[in-house]
Amino acid sequence: MNNSPTPRIYLGTGGYSDTDLLGTLYPTGTKKTDFLREYARQYGAVEINSTFYAPIGQKAFAGMINKAYVQADSQLKFAVKLHQDFTHARKGTSEHAQAFLNALTPLIEADALAPLLLQFPHGFDRTREHRLYLASLVSWFKDYPLAVEFRHNGWHTPQVVDSFIEQGLIWCSVDYPKVSGLPPSRLIFTERTGYLRMHGNNLNWWDAMSAADRHDYRYSEAEMQDWAQAIANQRQHFDTLYIFFQNTTKAHAYYNIAMLREALAAHNFEVL
Repeated sequence: MNNSPTPRIYLGTGGYSDTDLLGTLYPTGTKKTDFLREYARQYGAVEINSTFYAPIGQKAFAGMINKAYVQADSQLKFAVKLHQDFTHARKGTSEHAQAFLNALTPLIEADALAPLLLQFPHGFDRTREHRLYLASLVSWFKDYPLAVEFRHNGWHTPQVVDSFIEQGLIWCSVDYPKVSGLPPSRLIFTERTGYLRMHGNNLNWWDAMSAADRHDYRYSEAEMQDWAQAIANQRQHFDTLYIFFQNTTKAHAYYNIAMLREALAAHNFEVL
């Protein structure tokens, strides 16, 4: 008989400010300043993407905690994407990292911090120089759960996965469109906490003019059932799994989260 605790799965979206969610997740007429409060009443976690483009200060994070924990009376978890200087420009420093972490103090004090996310671009291939840079970067954030997404196929090897297990890093699993140049979609656990980003299967990925265009895809019921089964097949490998849908355009994520929630519940997961 299996007495291990039921794995807990958090569902949410990449960001919470997409106005395409008005009329579904957010009642029509909801002010943007009230989006997070409404969001926190329905989902268990959110991936903050705006920090990739510009740093956010402590005051802004304290405001988020107030909206989610006080106004909505929720226990929302916040995953936070690291600034593009760390991953794309690659000019981050340990001081820069410390400043980024200091800003997160309100989340840390509220026990609201989910993993930090490093999302490397397709051009970040597995060279010696890049491996050394990654090692430095990881050391700056070593006291926090860190999920890493690689878009270059060179990193998608058993050797890299094994090194993640040794270092206690979270492999960011991703569902990518099945197009040339992107890694295969796989669910991999290197830690007891898992992280999965759902990008959809828009075959025009490379030609899309914007992130919204790239994510213009709604998963079918069958696709969500398949993912629920894939997750259930690996239930012994994780205690907590964060799943963030990036396809908020046209409210696709709203419908897909409802589908996946139902499919996961059928496998007896605790779904938040």
